[in-house]
Amino acid sequence: MNPHARQAAWRLLESSVVTYQGQPVGTVAAQDTDIAALNYDQVFTRDFAISAFAFLLDGRAEIVRNFLHTAVRLQSQERQLDCFKPGKGLMPASFKVSCAGNRETLIGDFGEHAIARVAPVDSGFWWLLILQSYVRATGDWAFAHRQDLQQAPRLILDLCLTSRFDMFPTMLVPDGSFMIDRRMGVYGYPLDIQAQFFAALCAASELLDDSDAASAAYRPVLDERLSHLAHHVRTYYWLDLPRLGQIYRYGVEEYGPTSINKFNIYPDTIPDWLMDWLPERGGYLVGNLGPGRLDYRWFGQGNLLACAAGLASPDQTGAIMQLLVDRQEDLIGAMPAKLCFPALADQDWRILTGCDPKNRPWSYHNGGHWPMLLWLLTLVSLQTGAEDLAERALHTAERRLLQDDWPEYYDGRRGRLVGQQARRQQTWSAAGYLVACQLLEQPERAALLRMGRAISGRGCVS
Repeated sequence: MNPHARQAAWRLLESSVVTYQGQPVGTVAAQDTDIAALNYDQVFTRDFAISAFAFLLDGRAEIVRNFLHTAVRLQSQERQLDCFKPGKGLMPASFKVSCAGNRETLIGDFGEHAIARVAPVDSGFWWLLILQSYVRATGDWAFAHRQDLQQAPRLILDLCLTSRFDMFPTMLVPDGSFMIDRRMGVYGYPLDIQAQFFAALCAASELLDDSDAASAAYRPVLDERLSHLAHHVRTYYWLDLPRLGQIYRYGVEEYGPTSINKFNIYPDTIPDWLMDWLPERGGYLVGNLGPGRLDYRWFGQGNLLACAAGLASPDQTGAIMQLLVDRQEDLIGAMPAKLCFPALADQDWRILTGCDPKNRPWSYHNGGHWPMLLWLLTLVSLQTGAEDLAERALHTAERRLLQDDWPEYYDGRRGRLVGQQARRQQTWSAAGYLVACQLLEQPERAALLRMGRAISGRGCVS
């Protein structure tokens, strides 16, 4: 590990800290002075999660505690009949500290100012995972059992588990509602959200105080949903060569409880690239599944989160890691790691992204490489005994990250170019690198970031 890169990453992380009333409450998304700030000067919940992990692994918990409390203060607390107001329980996508004279005010953004005005489905999930890691690192259960800290996850669960139209255990979401925050054809039941949903439900199960009757009432609901969600994703999202062979020979237009092709997937939807690309031993969880729809793309964050949280079974996790080894050039490349593979191109790009120039082929969300994912790749590698993979990825990344001034993402099929519209001085790029370094240096600390709990058999909680 390069000591100069680590020092530079810590300097960037520490310079990004935002204070409110004299207390550190988060980190800004980026500090690139060559590009208009837009909302990159705000504290994003999903971005700060990676900073929080770096601070916790370094023994600095104060800023994490303050962030958790600040987000709870901003959480939407009232049921809204106004469709333009955030739903009850929604955590802010981001917040900023506004100063007027000597007075400081917290202003939360629930998506009403975001590009395309999409509300953040994942912010509450990241908040739960931050709280879980904070409690594990500090042992501060008294903080987690405070009344407001118990009310917050209950509101998140109410928002996620009730009042819906569909009858799947997965969670229905719009395009742009998580890290992939632009139109990319990920509406419906994207894997990233299902993996975060599962990890967050496990965190809530750990954090809710059973001595509190209101919290204890969620226990049977959580156990049932976790069981069904694990079975559903492991069964219907999984793709390896034997599974592809089944889909290739599917019958269609089946009706009733004995149907095999339950989602009416047409074999003609299997893309040409997949048949020769999928290796003999490896496999992965597909990007999306719904009525008449199977998205065969690889999504890096979703698959790695599914492994880290135990949503993927042990055998599936091993196959996913095998795929990463066998297809390193495509999925890790010259700058770890690719968010989505393959990229949408030609007419698919035009239709599914709305001709978004930032998401042109092999850029940004559409096949770009995100150094932030180093932390998650390292965590899963340590959990599965694949330290060599994480070490190679870190070694590949650190020199260029320092040289390129910590870009947000990289472009190109192998990630060899700094993203055309990427911010430099991107906080979570530095934080993801630092977490990877800390975990490889002290692998036993990976337990602080462990997500999920054991789910065995047909999804029964053990």
